[in-house]
Amino acid sequence: MFFKQRSHGDGTLSYFYGCGSQGSAVAVDVVAGDVPWFLEEAQKAAVRIRFVIDTHIHADHLSGGRRLAELTGAPYAMHESDIGKVRFPLRGLQDGEVLETGNVVTKILHTPGHTLDSVCLLVSDLRRSQDPWFVLTGDTLFVSGVGRPDLGGSPEEMAGRLFDSIHQKLLVLPDDLEIFPGHAAGSVCGAGLSGKPSSTLGFEKRWNPYLHMDRDTFVATLVADIPERPAEMARIVATNLGSAA
Repeated sequence: MFFKQRSHGDGTLSYFYGCGSQGSAVAVDVVAGDVPWFLEEAQKAAVRIRFVIDTHIHADHLSGGRRLAELTGAPYAMHESDIGKVRFPLRGLQDGEVLETGNVVTKILHTPGHTLDSVCLLVSDLRRSQDPWFVLTGDTLFVSGVGRPDLGGSPEEMAGRLFDSIHQKLLVLPDDLEIFPGHAAGSVCGAGLSGKPSSTLGFEKRWNPYLHMDRDTFVATLVADIPERPAEMARIVATNLGSAA
């Protein structure tokens, strides 16, 4: 298995991983302008990009996922709830679905809360174990923080859904599971984010303050601690939906 994390000055994190022995790869949360990097990394690793995935419709940056998918012939994938919202062909991802890329498999976890379409990606390397090795948590769970709840509906309702997603889909997983979020410090997609770009679920259970709150406290705290909205959010979302002029 190979795994690469790409970081940006604004705290955005993207991922490229897959099975080198069988030449199959997945690109996740590609930022516009980074398409050449993914193509170069695929060429260096002698792999074909089989899936291009966005963990949700991004509001803070332009996605390069659709362009990378066009150039590689891979399906561009997001949660199935985005079908009909976007104005381009989309491979809908279902909760519990497993994507196979050689010896590396990716299980889709639908985790609404930051947005209605948010997903996390639970990844296993079958050459090592059937058990998951790491999870890409998108904007659902960060190192020392959680996603903001005001981008997809009522903040109170979305914060409640985020609490349920975290507790029902992520905190039930093994403590030694590595987590790789969609953002680190510098991002406006959550409050209190660490500059460290990865953690383990067990460490977050011990030290992430949001994971020690009951549901009511969690909702009240998130709603009271919402960062400023991303600059040009409306234009960015419209472009990522394919509806910008």
